[in-house]
Amino acid sequence: MALIIAKFGGSSLADAEHFKKVYDIVKSNPDRRYVIPSAPGKRFDGDTKVTDMLYDCYAKASEGEDFAEDFQKITDRFDSIIDGLGLDLDLTPEYQKIRLAFENAAGRDYAASRGEYLNGMILAYYLGYDFVDAAKCVRFNENGSFNSDFTIEKTAEHLSHHFCGVIPGFYGKMPNDTIKTFSRGGSDITGSLVARGVNADLYENWTDVNGFLVADPRIVRNPSRIETITYKELRELSYMGATVLHEDAIFPVHQAGIPINIRNTNDPADPGTMIVRKTPEQKAAHHVTGIAGKKGFSIISIEKAMMNSGSGFVRRLLTALEELDIPFEHLPSGIDTMSIVVDSAYVQGREQQVIDTITKAVEADHVSVDNHLGLIAVVGRGMIRAAGTAARVFAAVARQNINLRMIDQGSSELNIIIGVDEASFDDAVRAIYTEFFHKEA
Repeated sequence: MALIIAKFGGSSLADAEHFKKVYDIVKSNPDRRYVIPSAPGKRFDGDTKVTDMLYDCYAKASEGEDFAEDFQKITDRFDSIIDGLGLDLDLTPEYQKIRLAFENAAGRDYAASRGEYLNGMILAYYLGYDFVDAAKCVRFNENGSFNSDFTIEKTAEHLSHHFCGVIPGFYGKMPNDTIKTFSRGGSDITGSLVARGVNADLYENWTDVNGFLVADPRIVRNPSRIETITYKELRELSYMGATVLHEDAIFPVHQAGIPINIRNTNDPADPGTMIVRKTPEQKAAHHVTGIAGKKGFSIISIEKAMMNSGSGFVRRLLTALEELDIPFEHLPSGIDTMSIVVDSAYVQGREQQVIDTITKAVEADHVSVDNHLGLIAVVGRGMIRAAGTAARVFAAVARQNINLRMIDQGSSELNIIIGVDEASFDDAVRAIYTEFFHKEA
């Protein structure tokens, strides 16, 4: 008998009708023994997520304002789910505890976590599973950092007493027993930790899309779905803006070699995307797995004659960046030139300071700062065995008369990153997608 961990996002548990879909999914396979829910998400355009409602309500409470109406709207959301499912469940005692905690300044993290907590109680009752408070398993250190080893050990120990269970996502406990949350989207992390703790065979992450798409659907119309992707490829695409899965959720299961399956609650027959440690050595359907990118970068360009013959140049340059408190993204270089790609937020408005500091540190002949750069990553495990992939990327962009501002290829040949003007960003993504996915389809 296999063991599957199923995590459901807020859009999958927004109302009673979605709860029914989740029930059918979980009950269709007895291997789905542990379920991790998020707080209720938006039911329709213009609706408010319960987590945001909790943040706003607690803000009023902490300022001593009357929050009764806001709190009532929150309890009404949960009661509407209970009523819609026809459950004989009364959460009034829990509401009273939470309201009292708000009045006594239990903390913003505590407030936000109650969305998952209450949704977990409803889902456990509905499924007939045990409710397991995440605070009993998930632990943070005194400084607020996450204690992974303790959490995995406690999760394995605690869940050994529950054959089936619902464990709320997003939060855990500090050593002083106060509640601490992960960053937004942290329910993905809880699901991954539970999967690691019980040594699951599969971690399913149910959301409202049919897995990872090759490119951003806001740029490319109806992009193809990625059937299988490796952890390494996922990391590259996540770094460049692909956000279906919280990237911190990758590591616990990656370390244990547990595959992740991204599925759509509204289309459970679709197989979604499988995320695996490695794939069989066979020819991939496409050389490229995915295309992702972000805007908002700047290039610091440095020119210095005989740069390559002097020692310590890069050390002095990086020291100057450290003094300026500027982290860098990429360092493409030539014989007498070097470019530094950085987040524009660190340099805009202080360009002259950056130029003066670097010029002095490395005795540069010329330093300039250019903003409004977009980076596009072309990622694929098949690229290493496919001759001419880089040439095809450059040619596709050139045919659209788009100038390449930067080129950087990783040593593993897993990705090629190009820089273009932000005004040409969308056209470049579409050109690359067409080159690989229309010609190879």
